[in-house]
Amino acid sequence: MQDILAVTIPFFALVLAGYLAAQRGVLPESAIPGLNAFVLYFALPCMLFRFGMNTPILELLNPALLVAYVLCALLMVFATIAFTLGDRVHLKDAAFGALVAAFPNTGFMGVPLLVALLGPAAAGPMICTILVDLFLTTSLCIALAQVHDAAGLGARAALGRALKGALSNPMPWSIALGAVFSVAGLPLSGPPEVVVRMLGDAASPVALFTIGAVLWRAGRHAHTRTPLPLYLPVALMKLFLHPLLVFMVLAAAVALGAPLSAFQVMVVTLTAALPSASNVALLAERYGADNGRVTRIIMSSTVLSFASFTLLAWAFGVQGRG
Repeated sequence: MQDILAVTIPFFALVLAGYLAAQRGVLPESAIPGLNAFVLYFALPCMLFRFGMNTPILELLNPALLVAYVLCALLMVFATIAFTLGDRVHLKDAAFGALVAAFPNTGFMGVPLLVALLGPAAAGPMICTILVDLFLTTSLCIALAQVHDAAGLGARAALGRALKGALSNPMPWSIALGAVFSVAGLPLSGPPEVVVRMLGDAASPVALFTIGAVLWRAGRHAHTRTPLPLYLPVALMKLFLHPLLVFMVLAAAVALGAPLSAFQVMVVTLTAALPSASNVALLAERYGADNGRVTRIIMSSTVLSFASFTLLAWAFGVQGRG
């Protein structure tokens, strides 16, 4: 447990530092989009490029893992909508609640955290989940949020916009470029290698600090105050039901003969135990959903995940990197 806490405490402390810096005005609100852009378009792509370049292609695109995680994403989305849909939560808000219940904060938090805990081999399984969540989970939830529009045209248009947004995200392209370098055996050396390494090394601390700042900003601009029963159960579903579902589906796949290792099962289960992706609050605001509810789900899952994630890692017998 001490080895796990030695990793998780600094990670969550940086999230808290970003939140407090924004709350107290040390970090101006106008600077938060710049920090977010630096992480999303420079630091994180370089980090993912390096992992893509150093990870075998069948680990980046593991068919069995992709199929199992797609099934988990679909089950989680529809189960959350079925549980929350009602008079007080309409389909649009239920769909965005499902998105934060099924979409862990893998890019900004999960990759650096699990690599620090388990070593670089954890990157491959996590990259599989990133691709599913960017292209399938997000697109599906945005389309479901728009099905109330006349003749379904809104849903189709929303699906198109969601896919376009996923394709404009630099993360999958950086992974793909790294995979090309890996397959082709292309080296990266000299000044380009130094620049990529420096930016990739900056991804972890800046991303964690930015999560805290983004959460503060999202909470400050939330349009509504949400009662506890409308958001806390979804946060608990994210932290407990999602990893349990992933573990059960992957265990069943292994029992049926899927070529998945115990290490891959552990990595993807821990990935599912991460808090909700912080960027969903921005999507909810953009599509006119209840971003106050979404923000509170994200904040609750982030605060509570320090204990839940640490305990799950301990239950798996994680001893720390090396």
